[in-house]
Amino acid sequence: MTARALSTEDTDAALVLYQHLVGDQALAPSPAFAALLDHRGTCVIGAFEEDSLMAMATLHILPNMTQGGRSYALIENVVTHSNHRGKGHGRAVMQAVIDAAWAAGCYKIMLMTGRTAKARGFYEKLGFGADEKWGMTIRRAPVR
Repeated sequence: MTARALSTEDTDAALVLYQHLVGDQALAPSPAFAALLDHRGTCVIGAFEEDSLMAMATLHILPNMTQGGRSYALIENVVTHSNHRGKGHGRAVMQAVIDAAWAAGCYKIMLMTGRTAKARGFYEKLGFGADEKWGMTIRRAPVR
């Protein structure tokens, strides 16, 4: 198993994997993946078994004015192919994302996850915890 940053050549495989994350929800059109990869401070890291993309996560490195100006990281859209869960692909991609954030000098890494104990347990085994801060969201109603 290998982990690496995705490129536009991985667009089709990434779109298939995103569908495992969102189910029947619509995805952005494929050119949006190139825009995501071009966004400064953002990368998508994937875990591969041979040439097959098994898991991926988006890493955003964000500038900051506190902590001596050290950046922080936000992890989003973590997904493993539903037929390959529980085989270490998610752990491999998360470790690669964590390593990339630390290598970029980030002072913290944030993510939000579902409320299930299984999801929380996965991230807690990687060292994440909810004892320091409380995550909250607000969502805009879909524009019709």
